[in-house]
This record gives sequence, structure tokens and C-alpha cells, in this order.
Amino acid sequence: MIEHKPEPQWVAVEEFLSDVVVRPGSPLKRAVASALEAGMPPIEVAPNAGKLLKLLVQLSGARRVLEIGTLAGFSTIWMAQGLPDDGELVTCEYLPKHALVARANVDAAGVGHKVDIRVGAALDTLPQLLDDGRGPFDFVFIDADKENNPQYLDWAVRLGRPGTAIVMDNVVWEGALLDPSMDEINAPGIISALEMMGEDPRLDGTVMQTVGSKGWDGFALAVVR
Repeated sequence: MIEHKPEPQWVAVEEFLSDVVVRPGSPLKRAVASALEAGMPPIEVAPNAGKLLKLLVQLSGARRVLEIGTLAGFSTIWMAQGLPDDGELVTCEYLPKHALVARANVDAAGVGHKVDIRVGAALDTLPQLLDDGRGPFDFVFIDADKENNPQYLDWAVRLGRPGTAIVMDNVVWEGALLDPSMDEINAPGIISALEMMGEDPRLDGTVMQTVGSKGWDGFALAVVR
């Protein structure tokens, strides 16, 4: 795993923006605290990124959201808040103990009725969604193990429809996309997914670099053609 090294001024600016503009509520703050208490790594999205996900869900008019990588449910809560009350969010989490924490957090945030947590390897649970006739999903957020990013991106397309928006987090990875030797486990998957996003005729995408408490990173945004 690569070491993320945020600069103090990046963190200070992020905290200012979070306090002044983003203003996450107590259920979201509690979700972050619960992850630390449960011994989870502090790898949830930053508050400004979470708020962006919420706004993208709203701007896209999404009613069905798919998330790959739940952790403690921080991003799940943000996106569920962007859905209408009868909207649906299916989120895939590998570890049962993480899923339990996430379930408590989404319920405490008042969005639990919108959230279906699927436990197990996403490459097992995603085909089940297709078999069960779930979807098509209007919005997909990919934030799980990076080595499987290409497969997750393919499933996002298969479970989507023309116009489905896809966001993939952590695609700059401290610049490892230029030097895969920096992280030989995750970097190849990140690079392959970006190449797929640029070459696959089913997708039209772009990438934004970011800096903040999570270091030097970025996210990809694509639309299914």
C-alpha cells in the first residue's frame, strides 16, 4: 500500500472548506468516528468529496445508486442523502464487520431504508445483482481494492444504462499511475481502468487531480454512452 503524504496547507484548506461550505452533519461525523473506533483504516472520502458525490447524485437525477466499497458507510450516507426518499442504494462490502458498522451508521443517519448492503467479494455480489434483475443503476461509485478496478468498471457499465454516471476514486495515487513500481499491487489496476475509460467505446470520461487530507490523488468521472 502506498503512503499518502498530505501537505499541512492542503489539510488546512480542506478543513476550512469543510467547515464553511460542506458542513457535514453529526451522523456523518459519527460515521468517521465509528470507523476509527472499529479499527478501520482512515480511508473514507474527505467531506468535500462526499458532498460532491451527493450533489452529483442529485444533478444526475439518480434514483438507483451502486457503490463498490462501503467501509463504515461515510460515502454511502452522503449519496443516500442525495437520493429521493424512495430511491435505492446498493453498496458492496467485502468484510462482514465493516458491513455491520456501516449498517448502524446509515440507520442512525436516517437513510437506512434506502440502503441495501451486500456482503462478500464484489466480483461475486455484482453478478448476483444482474441475475436478480437489480438496476439499471443511474449512478455508480467505485472505491474498493484498486487491483480489480477494470472489472468493477466493466460491471458498472453492464449494470448501468446509457447516461449512467460513474465515479472512480483514487486514480492518481500519489503519482503511481506514472510509476507503477510505487505500488505494484494497486497501480496496475488503476492504470488499466483509466486506459479502459479512454479506449472503451461504451464510455466517455475525464479525470481530476486533487490534493487534501488524503494526499495527492484524483477521481475519474465517466458517462456510459
